[in-house]
Amino acid sequence: MTHRFSLEGQVAIVTGASRGLGYEMARAIGESGAKVYLTARGVERLEAVVARLRDEGIDAVALPFDLADSQACLAAVEEVTTADGRLDILVNNAGINAWEPLHEATVETWDRVFRTNVNATYLLCREAARHMRKAGYGRIINIGSALAVVGRENVTAYTASKHGVAGMTRALAAELGPDGVTVNMMAPGYFTTEINEPILAKPGYERGVSNRIPLNRWGEPEEAGGVVAFMASRASGYMNGHVLTVDGGLTETFVLPVDWDQSA
Repeated sequence: MTHRFSLEGQVAIVTGASRGLGYEMARAIGESGAKVYLTARGVERLEAVVARLRDEGIDAVALPFDLADSQACLAAVEEVTTADGRLDILVNNAGINAWEPLHEATVETWDRVFRTNVNATYLLCREAARHMRKAGYGRIINIGSALAVVGRENVTAYTASKHGVAGMTRALAAELGPDGVTVNMMAPGYFTTEINEPILAKPGYERGVSNRIPLNRWGEPEEAGGVVAFMASRASGYMNGHVLTVDGGLTETFVLPVDWDQSA
């Protein structure tokens, strides 16, 4: 009998998987038994992390391509399904941000963010769904952000793109659900990843953010990986069209600063 959390015999694609949350998502899916294709633009780094996963006994394959290239997105799905005859899991993790106050904003920045965060996600969902529908089964997991449910200054393009992916997730869930394909979003908050090292280095920033999180800390990347492995499994079979925030309670609560005088 197959364990409800097992991914044995399944094939997965995880984009943006050469570092940070994407790497841990790929690792968790691989640990659960799936063959996992890791994608990223940087070939050398990607091959290094794939070799590391293979050393851990995970069936991992490097699939380098640039998400901003629409033809490369189509070719990647075709390569996987031709090689393995199936595609069970798609994790759209890769994305880019742009810190740009509105008065300095450019159409070029907007287009660049949307090309990677929205357009590529849409194309990969579309191509993966072709194969999943035929099989009568599939898991599509889009990775958003806490900024898919709230807003923040100076990152309008990024925030809008992640809200867009949340809407896309719900629309595709309605369309693909009858064919046995679920579509959900995981929306991470603050995690101690390599990409966040510059802001973690700012004096007081880590503690300032932690003080607003009920768990009073930033997330560890492997915690995001475990959530996605569950979302990829049959155990999540009745979850569809859901945006699951994984942020220690940041966006769901109102936490006063720890030094606030409650007697005042």
